[in-house]
Amino acid sequence: MVAHLLLLLYQHHPIITIFLVLILASASYGKDDNKDYTDCKKHFNCGVLSNLSYPFWGGDRPEVCGHKGFELKCEEDHFPIVPSGTLEFRLFRLDQSSRLMTLQLVNSQDYICPSRTLPNSSTERDIHVFGYDLNLKNLNLLYNCKDPSSRSALEQNRISSSYCSEYSGSSFYGGDDILESSSGLNRTQCSIWFKIPIPVESFRRLTGDRPDLKQVLGEEFSVSYKYDQGPSICDGCMASKGICGTNLTDPNRNFLCLCRDHPYSLVCKGQLRNNDVMNVGRKVRTALGASLGTVIIMSIAFFFWYRHKKRQYVSFVSRSIESVPSSKANMEKRGSYNGVHLFSYDELEEATNNFDETRELGDGGFGTVYYGKLPDAREVAVKRLYENNYKRLEQFLNEVDILTRLRHKNLVLLHGCTSRHSRELLLVYEYIPNGTLADHLHGQRAKPGALTFPTRMNIAVETASALAYLHASDIVHRDVKTTNILLGDDFCVKVADFGLSRLFPLDVTHVSTAPQGTPGYVDPDYHQCYQLTDKSDVYSFGVVLIELISSMPAVDISRHRHEINLSNMAINKIQRNALNELVDPSLGFESDYAARKMISAVAELAFQCLQSARELRPSMEKVVEILKDIQSRDHTAEKAEETDIPSDDVVLLKSGPIPLDCTLSSL
Repeated sequence: MVAHLLLLLYQHHPIITIFLVLILASASYGKDDNKDYTDCKKHFNCGVLSNLSYPFWGGDRPEVCGHKGFELKCEEDHFPIVPSGTLEFRLFRLDQSSRLMTLQLVNSQDYICPSRTLPNSSTERDIHVFGYDLNLKNLNLLYNCKDPSSRSALEQNRISSSYCSEYSGSSFYGGDDILESSSGLNRTQCSIWFKIPIPVESFRRLTGDRPDLKQVLGEEFSVSYKYDQGPSICDGCMASKGICGTNLTDPNRNFLCLCRDHPYSLVCKGQLRNNDVMNVGRKVRTALGASLGTVIIMSIAFFFWYRHKKRQYVSFVSRSIESVPSSKANMEKRGSYNGVHLFSYDELEEATNNFDETRELGDGGFGTVYYGKLPDAREVAVKRLYENNYKRLEQFLNEVDILTRLRHKNLVLLHGCTSRHSRELLLVYEYIPNGTLADHLHGQRAKPGALTFPTRMNIAVETASALAYLHASDIVHRDVKTTNILLGDDFCVKVADFGLSRLFPLDVTHVSTAPQGTPGYVDPDYHQCYQLTDKSDVYSFGVVLIELISSMPAVDISRHRHEINLSNMAINKIQRNALNELVDPSLGFESDYAARKMISAVAELAFQCLQSARELRPSMEKVVEILKDIQSRDHTAEKAEETDIPSDDVVLLKSGPIPLDCTLSSL
C-alpha cells in the first residue's frame, strides 16, 4: 500500500518523494512498536460468533492477541471449532463476561467402535482450562486390548464384544483410574485409545457392557474456561490502558501487556519490562532521526490512505442514500434525518467530557453508552459504536430507522444521532436514571424486599406491552433481556437497545438469520432452525418473567450444571411442582395467599413462553392480556386452595423437542 501511495505522491511532488524514500530506506530496520497494540485493540468475529476478544484468537486474529490454548478455527457461516489436543469441539455459545462456553465434540460418532485406521486421540489441554475440576471428567475408551493381568478388577468396565464386534480383543471404558497400575491395563496394550472430556453427570450414566456412548459423546455441555495466571492479570493490564496479549518470543508463550509505547510484562508503564522490548527500545533511541523520517512518510501515506477510504465510505453512504427519498436527504442537510435531530460529533464529545470513562453507563448492542449533558441542560445517554465500518453503518441506520418510526411510552426515546458522514457513529437517547431491571433484581442496586411483587407485575405488563407494540409494527427486538429494560425513578419501563432488531417484510412469517443474542435468552428453536419470528422475543420474555419471580440471573455458572441456564431450572422445578424452590423468598410466596396465586399464574405463563417449539408459545398480545388479567384479578376473593401449578396443566404444556423439519428461507 505504501509503494502505491508513494507512486501517487511522486506524480505530483517527485523531489519530495525521492527525499522521503531515502529517509525511509535509512530507517528500514525500524519497527512499529504499536502494531500489536493496534491489531489487538479491535474485537474480532469468528464464524457466526462476533465481538470476541482475549484470550481467544484465530482466523485473521494473530496469536499475539490471544492466549495459548485458546485458538479458534473460523468457518464462514458456521460455529467456530475449538482444537483441544487432537480432539475438536464445536463452540455454540460464548459468554466472555462470565467466562462460560457451550461445546460439543465434533464427529462424536467416530469414537464409538472406531475404524482401525483412526489415530489415537486425547485432549492435551491443561485440565484447568475447561474447569475440569468442577464440571468434567476424562472418559478413556480403549479398543482391541490384550487382556490385562487383573481381569476381575475391570469386568465392570468391559465393553461387550457384541457392542463392538469388529474387534477380537477386549475393549474397555472408564475414568483415568482405569489406567492405574493396579488395574493391570496399559494403553500400549490397546490398538486404539481415546481420552475425551465429558460432563461428570454424563459419565455417571455410563454403566454395563453396552454403555450409551452415542448420547453421552454427542451432548452439548457448558463449562467455564480458565487460563494461566488468571483473569486478574489481564484485568490489571486493561486497568492500565493496555491490551492483553501473548509474548511470542517466549517459548512458554507467557502473558504480555500490549501498550501504546511498548509491551510490558504485567501493566503499562510498569517496572517489569520485557527484555526483548527493551532491546528494541534501545534501537529506536539510537535511530531517532531516521524514525522521525519514518513517522513523516507514514503520516503522508496515512493521509492518502484515509482520503481513499473516506471516498469508499462516502461511496457506500451515497449508495445507501439512493434508497432514501430526496426529501430525507435534504432534511439531513438541514440538520435532521427521519425527523430526529442531527448532532455534531464535537457537540457530543463535549457533552460526554471527551467520552470520559467515568461516565460509562454500560455496553449496549455494538457500542459503549456514556452519560452526557447537552448545552440546554438535557441529560442524555450517548451510544458510541465500536467501529465505523460498513457493518456498523448498517446497524446504525437500522436502529435509527426503527426508532424513528416508533412512539410508545415504554420504548426509549431517540433524541437524535450524528450524520452518517460523521467520523464516528453516535446515537443519543433520553437518559433513564434508575439503572436496569437486572441491576435491581440481582445487580448492584438489588436489595431484599425493595422491588415488591406489585412493582414487578407493573414492570412485566409494561415490558410486554412495549414488545407487543413492536410486533404489531412488524418489528422483532431480538435481544430482550433484563439489562435492556431500563427503569425510571418511578420504575416506569423503557425498553432499549435495538441494534439487533429486525423489521419484517409484510408478506413473510419469518426470516432466516445466523443466531444472535445473549446466552440464556436465545430461543432454542431459533438456534436450531435459524428462523427468526416474533415468538423468539416471547421466549426471551419468558426468561425475564422467571427472573422477576426468582431474582436470579439468566446464566450463573456457580449453579448446578443442569441449572446454569435459568430457563432449564425453571422448567424443571415447575414440572416437579417445586415452584417454592424457585421463587424469591422476599415475595411472600409461602405466607401471602394472593401473592402465591399471582406468582403461580406468572410462572405458568412463563412456562408457556419457554416451550421449545415456537408454535406452542403464546403471542405477545396474548401475554399482555394474561398479565393484565393476573394483575387485576381479586385473588383474595377466590377459594383458598393453595396450589403451585396444577400437574394437569404441566402435562398439557408439553416441553417438546426442538422441531427438526425447519425450512429455511433466505433474506
